[in-house]
Amino acid sequence: MEFPVPIIDQKAGMNCYCTSFKGVGGLIKQQADEFRVSEIIDPAVFNDLSSVQDQLHRYPLYILEKSNIDSNHAIWQIKKRFGIPLKVIGLKDAKAITKQYATTEQLKNIPREIRTDQIFLTLKGFSRKPLAKASLLGNEFTIIISSSSSSNQLDISTFEREIKNIANFYGLQRFGSERSVTHLVGREIVRRNFKNAVELLLCYTSEYDSKTSREIREKSRDPHNYPRLLKLLPRGMDIECQLMSAILQGKDVIHALRVIPINMRRLFVQAYQAYIFNISLSTAIRNGENLLKGKEGDLCFEIGGPLIFGKIRKFNSISDSEANAVPAIKLAGYSFQAGKGRFELITKDTMQDEGVVARDFYIKEMQELSSQGGFRQAPLWCRDFSVIDKTMLTLSFRLPKGSYATTLLRELMKPFDPIKSGF
Repeated sequence: MEFPVPIIDQKAGMNCYCTSFKGVGGLIKQQADEFRVSEIIDPAVFNDLSSVQDQLHRYPLYILEKSNIDSNHAIWQIKKRFGIPLKVIGLKDAKAITKQYATTEQLKNIPREIRTDQIFLTLKGFSRKPLAKASLLGNEFTIIISSSSSSNQLDISTFEREIKNIANFYGLQRFGSERSVTHLVGREIVRRNFKNAVELLLCYTSEYDSKTSREIREKSRDPHNYPRLLKLLPRGMDIECQLMSAILQGKDVIHALRVIPINMRRLFVQAYQAYIFNISLSTAIRNGENLLKGKEGDLCFEIGGPLIFGKIRKFNSISDSEANAVPAIKLAGYSFQAGKGRFELITKDTMQDEGVVARDFYIKEMQELSSQGGFRQAPLWCRDFSVIDKTMLTLSFRLPKGSYATTLLRELMKPFDPIKSGF
């Protein structure tokens, strides 16, 4: 049975479903405590952690707990209010209670605790090396689906049997959720249409925009309106405020884009790479490709543990199986070269359809946004899925780093309108 895919999913490149489960419906993220995320990091990080800072243990390791604020804004708020430039190894959504690890290159005047109404930062100890992205293994989720269909809850066992087939789509959060503009901005940057990128950030609207938001974005088409609009912009339009101020100061579009914090700016090109990935993965699924088992010519990750993917190599049809290798998909980027693998050839076709080539991702005008590419596993690779409360449908599961809980939830819930359902 083929289920209709919501338009907003299609805009993010998710053009199909991977399971035959009809869906429990329901709502997520109605309250922050209904969506909990905790990072899973390499236990070796804690092996030589010191409670005091000395010559060997110089680098602070923090636990950052937050609610109703995303990671980027939490970091920005801590720097602005307390002067601590934090770095995190994973980005977490705003509509959740999250626990993640952070570090800082500021090695003096280290606060042991910072607390605001949305953030609780505590010092765990001091390490020999700065916390590295490679230390992040994955995330553990506890999620409540409210207002779900009770008649379908008993059938979740059938869904569990299909979990392994779920594709590793990037979720709507990567693209800006209800506004879904991030990848469109990235596309214009990759195509060197920087003016269009600024216009999209300021003026793009979706069906989910409020009347006030639509009016502001319509008036944003004329720079003469900027002085008045700057007095009216709501708190959530911080990027728009930065862009308008930069343009009023006489900065060109490239310098205007550069006033956006670098970690947010990089998300634009990364979101476009994610869009190309999702489109390519959708094509592969519709072509009937097996996401779990490699074929001759494919690239694959060696499986190093429940959430650990090791080195990348060519799939060997004689010695490899689903137990020791998982198909890896090469992301669009300036180092992309299509080999003979199924997914590489599909990605090459997607890039041609988009009118871009690998070298376009090396952006001379804004080199800090250039992206080499990378690799991502084809299946979602969910582990330890369980229903811990059937009455108030509560789920627990673990995912590898970079994988989205909402990708699993869209298959379980099959929402008619993902945004109204809390995605």
